[in-house]
Amino acid sequence: MKKRFFSLFILAGLLVSCSEDYLNRTPLDEISPGDFFRTANDLRLYANRFYPLLPSHSGHGGGTFWTDDNSDNLVPGTEDKRLAGTRTVPSSGGGWNWEHIRQVNYFLDHCFLDPDEADLKRTYIAEVRLFKAMIYFDMLRTFGDVPWFTRALNPDSPELYSGRLSREIVADSIIALTDYAIENLKPAGQSEEFRLNREVAILFKARVCLYEGTWEKYHQGTPFGVQGSDGTRFLQMAEEAAALLMQSGTLNLYKGPEGKEYSSLFNKLDYSGIPEVLLWKKYDIGLGIYHWCSQYLPFGAGNTGVSKSLMDAYLCTDGKPISVSPLFRGYDSIQAESADRDPRLAQSMLLPGDDVTINSPGGSLDKKWWAPALDQSQIFRATTGYCMNKGANLDYSQQQSSGGIMGSIIFRYTEALLIYAEARAELGIITQDDIDKTVNKIRDRVGMIHLDINNITIDPAWDFPELSPLINEIRRERRVELAFEAQRWDDLARWRAHRLLAGKRPRGIKYIGSNLEGTYKDYLGKPTIVIGQNLFVDSEGRVDPYQVKFPNGLGFNPERDYLSPIPSDELTLNNKLIQNPGW
Repeated sequence: MKKRFFSLFILAGLLVSCSEDYLNRTPLDEISPGDFFRTANDLRLYANRFYPLLPSHSGHGGGTFWTDDNSDNLVPGTEDKRLAGTRTVPSSGGGWNWEHIRQVNYFLDHCFLDPDEADLKRTYIAEVRLFKAMIYFDMLRTFGDVPWFTRALNPDSPELYSGRLSREIVADSIIALTDYAIENLKPAGQSEEFRLNREVAILFKARVCLYEGTWEKYHQGTPFGVQGSDGTRFLQMAEEAAALLMQSGTLNLYKGPEGKEYSSLFNKLDYSGIPEVLLWKKYDIGLGIYHWCSQYLPFGAGNTGVSKSLMDAYLCTDGKPISVSPLFRGYDSIQAESADRDPRLAQSMLLPGDDVTINSPGGSLDKKWWAPALDQSQIFRATTGYCMNKGANLDYSQQQSSGGIMGSIIFRYTEALLIYAEARAELGIITQDDIDKTVNKIRDRVGMIHLDINNITIDPAWDFPELSPLINEIRRERRVELAFEAQRWDDLARWRAHRLLAGKRPRGIKYIGSNLEGTYKDYLGKPTIVIGQNLFVDSEGRVDPYQVKFPNGLGFNPERDYLSPIPSDELTLNNKLIQNPGW
């Protein structure tokens, strides 16, 4: 039979010993159900194919930490096309791909054929149902209304020509799959390491419900909303799911050593025994599983950079925003700007004097960071002058060309606390006790002053001045805590926050009039920065990376760009499909 090597090395804990007989079995997408789906291990092996769909570090670059390049947290040298408003309708592709759903449905069509090992089989059935929920959630966020397929289709299946179901119905179907997973997956302490578990399913349900609840609330009355729905039902389910995790008694927040209470969570090689991390991916060079994140993250370049918008979001240590706090020292240097701020700023960004390499061999000096690479190009360039180092592993051994093995966090418990606070705030039922066991518990990790709902300082620079002070501060907390964790675009989308994007150019560090001006020189003393040639600044002397390419700001179109277009070929083949608004 045709040989095929399966991607079993998806997580180190998923490795199984495969016999030559197994490797010579018919590929899973060609097998007869009678030849497979007999044992629990058959189901387990089939489920393995979906684990690579989970977000993780891979190859060159900043791994999952650079995923925020699609939001207002980071400013990549090559702009995000959705934010720029430059996408076009593709003829094919564009994310409209149902192969994974077919693979899931093929499994679900046949997994009950043999009644033996029923309990263990239910575990793997629950895994695959949860993967189906995750795949559909991605389709929901990308396209909104989509067809719902309940079985594996063939080329002549009439369902191929189905229309799109309302996103509300799709969301309900996703939640039903997730509820099955919650009921049938084992808790993390009893499940196989590196596999989906009950806590992950609960957190995922809370994530889906918060997303759909706020989407329906803030897109209400627009072409992207759901007629007759304000999202309340989903917000209630989000609150309930998050509360279920909070009441488990087995989860808590990690706290690292002094000065690294927050940052040391994100650069570990091994997350075993850390209850905040619900699921993570392990790497092993010996098994050919590695990445190069630590060649990029510690050095603050990579042709991307942190936005001024995110930098400004961090409160001062008195709990007040920089717009009104007497502790804020201004922008004349990065040292002044970062002083007396929420400790998570210094633990997420590079500051002069920070280590970038430690434990160098042979008595070599460790490397330190002193200034952003504003005068470099391509991958060596820091686009804004604000440089992230969240997730940076500084050990020399992790920065070699052979690759590194820093673990990749996939789900962490802190998100549940933020979901609970936001959902209750959106429902109008939040109390100080709720804030104390969520936002203030998160702040306690770094010793940040508590949020008092009866004493919130008005910020004239709030992103959402039309909303309550408390919702603004909960959203700020979420942005700061989850920065560079691939959550920001989803937040902007579900909040209908195009005002922060459309017609705006993201800015960077102050250059003219700061301690950086005139300091960039080559070995002959010749300036390596020429304003208007290799560095562009605005009228305030701030780095302005998109000044030339987008003189009128980003072209994000709020009447179109919240969803992606359906490929034109699909509309031709299926006249029941209707294109998304604005496309």
